Amino acid sequence: MSKLVAFAAIQGGYNIVSQVEGEYKKALQTYNADTKVGFPNTAYYLPVIYSLLGLKVETLEDMKKPLEVARKLLPPHVKGANHLPYLGPLLDAGMAALFAFEIKEAIRYLNEPDFYYYSEETDLDNGKLWLGAADDVVFRKRGVEFVDGSAPGFAAIVGAAPNPEIAKNIVEEYQKRNLYIFLAASHNGTSVAEQLVEAGVQVGWNTRIVPFGPYISSAIFALGFANRAAMAFGGIQPGDHKKMLMYNKDRIFAFVNALGDVGTEWAAAAAGCVNWGFPTLADTDIPEILPTGICTYEHVVANVTHDEIVQRSVEVRGLKVQVTSIDIPCSFGPAYEGERVRGADLHCQMGGGKTQCTELVKMAEMSEIEDGKVTVVGKDIKDLKEGDTLNLGIFVQVAGREMQPDFEPILERQIHHLVNYIQGIMHIGQRDISWVRVGKPAVEKGFTLKDIGVVLHAKFHQDFSNILDKVQVTLYTNKADVDKMTVTARAEYRTRDERVDKMTDEAEETFYSCTLCQSFAPNHVCTVSPERTGLCGAYNWMDCKASFEINPTGPNQPIQKGECLDPKLGQWKGVNEFITKASRGAVTHYNFYSMVIDPMTTCGCCEAIAAMLPACNGVMTVGRDYTGDTPCGMKFTTLAGVMGGGASSPGFVGHSKYNITQRKFLVGDGGLLRMVWMPKVLKEEIKDRIIARGKELGVPNLYDMIADETVGITEEEILPFLQEKGHPALSMDPLIG
Repeated sequence: MSKLVAFAAIQGGYNIVSQVEGEYKKALQTYNADTKVGFPNTAYYLPVIYSLLGLKVETLEDMKKPLEVARKLLPPHVKGANHLPYLGPLLDAGMAALFAFEIKEAIRYLNEPDFYYYSEETDLDNGKLWLGAADDVVFRKRGVEFVDGSAPGFAAIVGAAPNPEIAKNIVEEYQKRNLYIFLAASHNGTSVAEQLVEAGVQVGWNTRIVPFGPYISSAIFALGFANRAAMAFGGIQPGDHKKMLMYNKDRIFAFVNALGDVGTEWAAAAAGCVNWGFPTLADTDIPEILPTGICTYEHVVANVTHDEIVQRSVEVRGLKVQVTSIDIPCSFGPAYEGERVRGADLHCQMGGGKTQCTELVKMAEMSEIEDGKVTVVGKDIKDLKEGDTLNLGIFVQVAGREMQPDFEPILERQIHHLVNYIQGIMHIGQRDISWVRVGKPAVEKGFTLKDIGVVLHAKFHQDFSNILDKVQVTLYTNKADVDKMTVTARAEYRTRDERVDKMTDEAEETFYSCTLCQSFAPNHVCTVSPERTGLCGAYNWMDCKASFEINPTGPNQPIQKGECLDPKLGQWKGVNEFITKASRGAVTHYNFYSMVIDPMTTCGCCEAIAAMLPACNGVMTVGRDYTGDTPCGMKFTTLAGVMGGGASSPGFVGHSKYNITQRKFLVGDGGLLRMVWMPKVLKEEIKDRIIARGKELGVPNLYDMIADETVGITEEEILPFLQEKGHPALSMDPLIG
């Protein structure tokens, strides 16, 4: 390892720490020492410092200790002619710089509260490009994609490419590999984020291209995201720095691309990232660190050409990715799922209340369909002028020796994701309320409705090859044809819904596991039954059954529930034996229908968390989209931080939104009649189901009895409301005791 790289990294560490010490002193002169600091709406304080040192930085005064740690980490300056033969001093200098960077950004939030835009998306019309630290709502939502593998890792790009076209090409190549792209820092007066905007590329969390900030210190937000994932999903405890860094090396597949001149501050940041096992690849002639050591392979690689940097980065990090090539004129992949087609970019649209748009997947006999046949009946995109609307019916017929009618809705739900994966196409909704918007750039590239069929044929075969032998797609655009198809589809939907709604846990001897989240929460084992959907909301019993049929060695394994040990709380001998083995002995049993007594374990992916409210003799629940305070005294982010690593926490339990109105929801504790509070947004979302379930339970006005934040956010505030409404929870047996 050269003396030059050691000098640059160590000198950079000294410069950064000294600079931030100065900013800290100035802040103390401006504000009181007890002034609150932090990143908005996160339960993780300053996450890099909190995760590695266990220090909760909540006030200006609290910054003093981590700054002292950073100063002590700085190694002696490089002297003499001898090279530095080992990485240790560089790693220390890099870590000192990163601690200082996080404090610097916290001070920025204090001094310039509007510098970063508090949203998932940018607002370029108002000059809001930089998004800063992800709040916990965004983090939880996006973290799921790292858990289920749809996002295999992230590329942190600092600086700027020689021109916008090169920046666009690099980023789109990462998008094709389904990676997130985190952007920070500038070079020669511009940045990759600004270059992408100039090239007409949408940036924001929705497209997986996240412009954190214009400074090298903004890169700390990427590392904070990684460490929060380890705490939220992996159960790594704050302060356990060894496990934290090893977890990132083994599970968070990330790397840095340095585009432009690498000065001492960039060198220090690169050295800091090596602690995580994240290598740096640069397009300039900088000193390299090639031997394998902390990183899986090389640590710092120089002179990587722009047309090679994507593939070389993936190789150096040891990341295995698949690039799906489908014969359509637009790029394709999960990275485009959140892309928006706004009014100025719109060429045409189908559905969305303006016309009818319906989707249906039906099983067919092998002899009835022709594999790969895609037909458009009626007008296509080429027949439309800008601003036109069109009816659309997407009818997919599938056949296979292992295909079953039960799999139809699972396949049908894939249409939403797969159409969204087409660059320049936006898909909202499902079934008979779908909405497809086609952007002008996609039309300019030659997109037609037939391309939707090409995508569905290719991806159904790729993702469901175990059950499918033939896929035929017909796209109807004539109103009469779409209306006729819609009548047929609605009858199919009713039949499916009635079947699922009539299923009970008692009638099925087989439940299914879901261990997708074990990549982040090693002890968590989710068990899915007909009357208890998966915590994330993405998997019900039928989904898991289909998943097992499709992938017999996958995360959804059958569980013979065996002897019923407690019918009220929901505990079975066979389930206990399975979870003991699957959690490697960390969890030996849990109850399906209780949050008071040994509830099911919870991972960070849960849609909602229920908690006891003893003073109201009831329970509350809060979804991850709600950022306010709750009557249990904790926000969703705090609740998830406490119990989201795969723990069974009596008094709390994670669950899906749909589960709230399933018949077995907390029935061991009194069921839905115990529900006394939930956020208004969640209450409105499931209003019809609450009303229907309330009628089943003999309380038709239950919906009106449930308090929300407009009534109060403490037990004392909501209790008079519950008493006035005569809420049934108040007259039930005590929740505890």
